[in-house]
Amino acid sequence: MAQFEYLCRNQDGLSIKGRLEASNEEHAASELMQTGMTPISIKVSEGQSESRFDWQSWFAPKIELEDLILFSRQMYSLSKAGIPMIRALSGLADSTMNVTLQKVIRDVQVELESGQALSNAMAKQKVFSELYIAIIHVGENSGRLDEAFAQIATYLELERETIKRIKSATRYPTFVIVAMAIGMLIINIFVIPAFSGVFAKLGADLPWQTQVLVGLSNFVVGYWYILLFLTLGAVTLVKLWLGTDKGRVTWHQYKLKIPVIGSLFERIHLGRFCRSFSMILRSGLPLVQGLHIVSQALGNDYMAYLVRDMRGYIERGGSFLQSATQSGLFTPLVLQMISVGEETGAVDEMLAEAAEFYEQEVDYDLKGLADAIEPILIIGIGAMILVLALGVFLPLWDLSSAASR
Repeated sequence: MAQFEYLCRNQDGLSIKGRLEASNEEHAASELMQTGMTPISIKVSEGQSESRFDWQSWFAPKIELEDLILFSRQMYSLSKAGIPMIRALSGLADSTMNVTLQKVIRDVQVELESGQALSNAMAKQKVFSELYIAIIHVGENSGRLDEAFAQIATYLELERETIKRIKSATRYPTFVIVAMAIGMLIINIFVIPAFSGVFAKLGADLPWQTQVLVGLSNFVVGYWYILLFLTLGAVTLVKLWLGTDKGRVTWHQYKLKIPVIGSLFERIHLGRFCRSFSMILRSGLPLVQGLHIVSQALGNDYMAYLVRDMRGYIERGGSFLQSATQSGLFTPLVLQMISVGEETGAVDEMLAEAAEFYEQEVDYDLKGLADAIEPILIIGIGAMILVLALGVFLPLWDLSSAASR
């Protein structure tokens, strides 16, 4: 938790300054708006930081997606059974195996006992996303908290299945690329120096292919610390660049243009948008607020930027269909489904169908991903073998030819 300084206007239009404690700026703004004030500026108090390094959290087990799914399913069952929330959380904390999640549940329980609403108590924990908190907020205000937990559990289960399919499809290419890199490293450190020693003793004139391989090997062996320093420096610079808003947006935009897998990433994020936005609308949240929440759950900052543009377009008086068309995110088929949804008043149902459409495309592409990448890997392995063959076997061929004369 961090301290934030805010400048707001109350319902009478008067400026009000103050401080409050929240997990991030969005949650601080949400708390202020719930009190009827309009935030003008929110910033971290001087001498405060949004996060402090905690040695215990460094070694504590992480809360995985499976843990959140199980927690949501259990909360759904307990809420549906009519068990009081504090008692339900106390029982879950005692039965939860993950120590980190157990602490989070205890903290939420303490906040509830002090009079906080469940959504506000969860908002103070970094574990729950803004989408998760928004659905819980709607559920507790409408008296359908059990349905809210069921919706979230179903959404998280679909996310888990997508992640599993991606890992399964990328396991083979990743293994081959890593094996190639290790193989090249071993050849440069051990194999080529041994051959170069033999060639030097024989005093043979080496072809240029062999000279390039020997020179590269000598550089790797003799100046490995420079390569290590350059690699660490490059990784650090990239991390710093990705730590900026502009860097993340630019990188996420380029990710969507990567051959073979770029379009796959795009459809995964679009399916996530349609699925989460459908859930938001079904919960009863306003369209504009829902777009803001969904933009935080996309997982791609460039697409989140376009979704925020959609929100601005709607705030200026445009329709959801017009904003979706202007964004350039969606295919004509999905835009047609959105149009039908607006005409029938069932945008949430149309978005759910659009999500299934994208998920089916992703599933089909993932099944063929290995087949699409395999030719590229074969060409890479073939090129590596060709270079090694020309560099190592040509001198041996020349020596054997000279010896037979």
